[in-house]
Amino acid sequence: MGRMPLQLCHLTSLQILDLSHNSITGTIPKCLNNFTVMAQQKSSYVSISTDYSDYYSYHYYEPTYVNNLLVSFRGKYLEYSKTLGLVKVIDLSSNKLKGEIPKGITSLSGLIALNLSRNLLTGIIPQNIGHMESLESLDLSRNHLSGIIAPSLANISFLSYLNLSNNNLSGRIPTGTQLQTFNASAYIGNPYLCGLSLLKKCVGDEAARGPQTGSKQGEGNIQEHANSREHLWFYASIALGFIFGFWGVCGTLLLKNSWRHAYFRYLERIGDWISVTTAVSMAKLLGNFKTRC
Repeated sequence: MGRMPLQLCHLTSLQILDLSHNSITGTIPKCLNNFTVMAQQKSSYVSISTDYSDYYSYHYYEPTYVNNLLVSFRGKYLEYSKTLGLVKVIDLSSNKLKGEIPKGITSLSGLIALNLSRNLLTGIIPQNIGHMESLESLDLSRNHLSGIIAPSLANISFLSYLNLSNNNLSGRIPTGTQLQTFNASAYIGNPYLCGLSLLKKCVGDEAARGPQTGSKQGEGNIQEHANSREHLWFYASIALGFIFGFWGVCGTLLLKNSWRHAYFRYLERIGDWISVTTAVSMAKLLGNFKTRC
């Protein structure tokens, strides 16, 4: 119970702060950026417990350090040993903290997990939260946060767990490779939030698509008109060909007697030549057939 003491800010070498599941009231101290180890992305050596097993070999107590600790991470407890120097976590979940999230917390670029869920926090998500480049887990669910989701959140490359559900966030979910991989459960409970993950269209999406749809429809109409013109020219060319071809010949024969008589005489000669040629060919074939028989 009670408030978080400001003396915590003097613990500059602190790398794991877990005060979850208490009844802590008041606000989050603004001096969390004093945790200089959490602002470093390199590993730090941590001494957790002692082991006196060397007594029998050296005959006196010479403690050695064992790096082994259970840490709440991504909604479950994980045990860290050899990699504990890389684990930098702040867990203040399930308390009664009020006020805004301190902006200075975004300077902790080495922090890999931040859990402020299940509190009474208000205000906005800090705009510079994208500076927390090492963040892998972020849980701000079940608070009273409002405003838009900070666009810089999409810049965190290693973020693999996100929970912003049950707040008063609004606007469009920022577009980014990481943020699009989280399902709707990371954002539900925010009535005025919209975006692809929620399958809820934002205001203006239809208007944005409108001109594009109209453009595509216009292109379709243009193409249809072009096809119609092509068909028109095709049939017109057939009609013109028929007129000039048929009437150019037949019309001349009908109008000029001398040409008409010459044309028919020419056809008769061709007919006679075809008949004679056919008769001669048939006679040769019959003669060859009789000879062979």
